[in-house]
Amino acid sequence: MEAHRVSFVVGFISVLSLLIVFDSLRGGIASSSPRVAEIKPNNPQGKKEVILSTTPALNLDKLLGGLLPQNLDEQSCQSRYKSYQYRQKSPFTLSPYLTKRLRRYEAYHKKCGPGTRLYKKAMKQLLSGQNVENSQCQYVIWFPCNGLGNRMLTLASTFLYALLTNRVLLAYLGKESENLFCEPFPGSSWVLPSDFPYNQPYNLHLNTPESYVNMLKRGAFAYNSNASSLPAYIYLHLEQFSLRMQNNIFCEEDQKMLRKFNWMLLKSDSYFAPALFLMPSYQEELQKMFPEKESVFHHLGRYLYHPANQVWGRIERYYDAYLAQADEKIGLQIRIFREKPIKFEVMYDQIIRCTNQVNFLPEIAHTEPMRNQSTNSKHKAILITSLYAGYYERIRGIYYDNPTLNGEIVSVYQPSHEEEQQTEAQNHNEKALAEIYLLSFCDKMAISAWSTFGYVAHSFAGIKPWILLRPDWNKEVAEVPCIRSKTVEPCLHSPPLLECRGKDTNAANLVPYVRHCEDVDFGIKLYDS
Repeated sequence: MEAHRVSFVVGFISVLSLLIVFDSLRGGIASSSPRVAEIKPNNPQGKKEVILSTTPALNLDKLLGGLLPQNLDEQSCQSRYKSYQYRQKSPFTLSPYLTKRLRRYEAYHKKCGPGTRLYKKAMKQLLSGQNVENSQCQYVIWFPCNGLGNRMLTLASTFLYALLTNRVLLAYLGKESENLFCEPFPGSSWVLPSDFPYNQPYNLHLNTPESYVNMLKRGAFAYNSNASSLPAYIYLHLEQFSLRMQNNIFCEEDQKMLRKFNWMLLKSDSYFAPALFLMPSYQEELQKMFPEKESVFHHLGRYLYHPANQVWGRIERYYDAYLAQADEKIGLQIRIFREKPIKFEVMYDQIIRCTNQVNFLPEIAHTEPMRNQSTNSKHKAILITSLYAGYYERIRGIYYDNPTLNGEIVSVYQPSHEEEQQTEAQNHNEKALAEIYLLSFCDKMAISAWSTFGYVAHSFAGIKPWILLRPDWNKEVAEVPCIRSKTVEPCLHSPPLLECRGKDTNAANLVPYVRHCEDVDFGIKLYDS
């Protein structure tokens, strides 16, 4: 009996071994290369259905190629590991060096973040009113300015600055920003503690006495000052002023000086990341992190920003109800600025002119086309984001009253129309964040010139959008309705003066990968040469 049992076991193992070898030859689990998960894009929910949910290939997709850290709680932040199911694959290759730097930063943040022994030690130094040399932890405290798009762009820029200067990033999140985003760093918080002594953003402005530029002007310290002789903190004001940012910030000598301060307060409304690429001392590190220059916000934004569950619920419900079944999703973002208002009919005409020139929206037929019953008609969904309902009503009416030239079925949607921007209202910001994400799930996009809201959406998506240009200041109508962006990167509307490099230095002429923007002719942004 025992011999039969042994014989059976040996036989079973032999058969199992043969099966494994056979599966290996077919490219299965014993193969040297991982089996790619089978994906079914047209399931009833309209999302990718992953069959082999534990394969290495799927895990890599879930982590965005290694951009995101592993082993964070998925239920507490569902968007972090689910967003990839809704977007197209990133057009950029992730640098292994950037991944390494992010993991290193996460460990540094955990060591020096709020509540740690080193943070408490650094706080004692701050409260003493004096800077110290050779501190184990240095900090940059970010303060918000203007709307959600501006805040997301400048916070990502501040994080890049923290990576370059080895600082811990802490963010002041007011009530209007609470519960918008998940914590991005494992085992620690990026939220500035409420007992921080200088947490009044309204006291920080261009004329703040503690600003670096103002202190430098009045001789509070010199470039050769020792760290121990400096004030306890320094303030950087990076808000655009007269469409330029202050001098004495993006200059080599000033950056050497700023490194001596352990505590830095920073307030900005601008995507100042391109200005960091102008500085020789940072160029080697930036090249290793971002060999593809126009991937900066695309990678950093996808790393930092994960909608909290309440916002993610809005996003998923809307997508599943209205966009999931579409063969193509077309995003149209319309922003009207108070300082240069454009009449409704003028803006609507510009959208139609753009469509006629570049076939952005499905083309209308003058007569009812013959339906080919043997093939299914394409379903195209147009997602409109605007403070106003008029554009949605007009465009929806077009496709209700007229057939399309190619027989497409067209649906038009607009999640909300708030009529006016309400930056200080949390519910408004939740809707805005949800719509940024829904836009970023589209296959192609047209955005309003100058709009930071649109910049964030198309950069998340990795899409080069059509830009609806603003008319010249003294004109009502834009002569050219739209132009295709040559880069995925957002625009810095207010480049630094850079007087340290000579009077009237043009930032767009210093390095080949920083050039002027398509929609802001004096602005700068990153391009892949």
